[in-house]
Amino acid sequence: MAIDAVDIGQVREALVRHGRSLFTRGYSCGTSGNLSVRLGDGYLMTPTNVSLGQLDPAALSRLDERGQHVDGLPPTKEAWLHLAMYRVRPQDTAVVHLHSTYATALSCRTDRPADDMLSALTPYVVMRVGRVALVPYGRPGDQSLATTIERLGAEHRAVLLANHGPVVAGTDLEGAVAAAEELEETARLFFILEGTPHRRLTDAQVEEVRRVFKV
Repeated sequence: MAIDAVDIGQVREALVRHGRSLFTRGYSCGTSGNLSVRLGDGYLMTPTNVSLGQLDPAALSRLDERGQHVDGLPPTKEAWLHLAMYRVRPQDTAVVHLHSTYATALSCRTDRPADDMLSALTPYVVMRVGRVALVPYGRPGDQSLATTIERLGAEHRAVLLANHGPVVAGTDLEGAVAAAEELEETARLFFILEGTPHRRLTDAQVEEVRRVFKV
C-alpha cells in the first residue's frame, strides 16, 4: 500500500535515519547507494551525489507517478532502476540499492548460477531475501537494463547488478533495509565459508521455511 500524504514527513525522517545507519556501518561509502519509497502520488528518493550519511529530510527528491522530478534536489541517477522494480512489484513500497562490499563481490563472480547467486546458508536469508538473480553488466545509468530488471524483479525481491551491487525491494522501508542487510551478511558468510566443509539448507529445508513463513 502506498504511503498516505499525512505520513510523508515521517517517511522523510525514516529515509534519513536509515541512510545514516547504512552509511555509518559501511554498507555504502562515499556518495554511493540510494533509497526510495513509493508514495500515494509518486516517489521519494535520495538525491544524486549526496552521501547516505548526510541526507537532509527537506531536500530529498520528490518524483511524480510518471517518475518525473517535481521537488527537492535532483534524484539519484539510478532512479530508473527503482522505478523498474516498482513497476513489476506492486506489493512493495520501498527499494534499497547499495554498494555493500560482500554483495558487490558476489556480483563479480562468474561461477554462480545467474538465477540463484547466493546459497541458502540460513533460514533468515530465505525468509527475508529469497533467491537472488544476477542482472548482466551495464555501465552506471544504463537504462537499457530496465527491461531485464523488470523481468527478474517480477520473480525476485533482490537482484545483483553485475560488478555493481544489490537492489532489494520490500513491502516497507524497514523491510527493504533489513533484507538488504541480510543479503550482505549472508554474502559475507558465503565468502568466509568458501573452501571449507560446510552445509547449506537442503531443498526440503528451504521449502519448509517458505511454507511455514509464507514467503
